[in-house]
Amino acid sequence: MTSVAPDTITMFGADWCRDCIRTKKQLDELGVSYTYVDLVADPAAADVAKEISGRTNIPVVVYPDASHHVEPSNADVESKLRELSLI
Repeated sequence: MTSVAPDTITMFGADWCRDCIRTKKQLDELGVSYTYVDLVADPAAADVAKEISGRTNIPVVVYPDASHHVEPSNADVESKLRELSLI
C-alpha cells in the first residue's frame, strides 16, 4: 500500500485525467519536487487517496503540512506552495 511521505508533496493521479495532467505540468514547470502516485499502475493507491480526501475525485495533492487539495485549480496550488515557501 502506498503511503504519503510527510516532508514532500504527493500527488495521486492518472494519465487519463485532464486535471491531473494540468496539475502535474504546473508542478513540473514550477520546479517543485513531488512524488507522483499513478493510480493506473497502482490501483490500490486509490484507496489511500480516498482515505485522505474522503472523495473519489482526482488529483489529490497532499502537502508537507498534511493539508490537501482535491481537483485544485492552478491558483489553489500556487497559493499553497507560496504559503509553504516552496516557490
